[in-house]
Amino acid sequence: MAANIQDVVMLVGDSLTQQGWDKGGFAQLLAEMYVRKLDVINRGLGGYQTDWAIPICEQIFAKQHEQHHVPQVKLLTIWYGANDAAPAPSPQHVPIDRYKTNLSHIIQMVKSPTSAYYSPETRIILITPPPVNTKQWDRPDSPRVFETTRSYAEAVKEVGEKENVPVADVWTKIFDAAGKSEEACEKYLSDGLHLTSDGYNIVFQAVMDIVERVYPELDPTWEAHAKMQTVFVPWDQVNVQNPRSSLMKRKAQF
Repeated sequence: MAANIQDVVMLVGDSLTQQGWDKGGFAQLLAEMYVRKLDVINRGLGGYQTDWAIPICEQIFAKQHEQHHVPQVKLLTIWYGANDAAPAPSPQHVPIDRYKTNLSHIIQMVKSPTSAYYSPETRIILITPPPVNTKQWDRPDSPRVFETTRSYAEAVKEVGEKENVPVADVWTKIFDAAGKSEEACEKYLSDGLHLTSDGYNIVFQAVMDIVERVYPELDPTWEAHAKMQTVFVPWDQVNVQNPRSSLMKRKAQF
């Protein structure tokens, strides 16, 4: 069993998050960026939508009385909508107003002092669903509609403004990178819905841009090293005469 040494970045979402461990995925890129500083926990569940996310979050978020015994979530990304936007009568469909309410509920689980899961140290980033390329997505049993997904991406931005949470608008960033062409999104979408490494790189850059601008205390880059140090000292700072004295976990300094 691993000891509670490093705090974490937690990623919650659907298959777009679950596949973030794929080569070039945003979870992999975040893990590389935060190596020796924060661990990355991936709680993406393929096919899930926000109705189902709430009971999952009630189990994967630590309650206040548990938080002293587990790694602290320093950064939480919430990335749903690709399935919520599936047209009715799909079981994945969540009406857009309830989708917004669900996102707010998940945010308030962490932000509200009256919540059993209140975690004032946790910084939150919402991520919009990316565009869909209906020319690629050849799944008549699970259809998607380009404009519907756009409206769910806009809904995320509305929730972000309401809850005062920054939003990584990857819908716009990917669509702009594709020259505002649905078909050209093929570079960023492996099957019309899920992302290629190029698509994930846009997500990663959008998340890190928010960290740099809004949560600079969590900026892990070398230039910001004084803000966020490694948990254990660099090798050239080890006390060679008495190694153990310098090899204790350091307190986070932000």
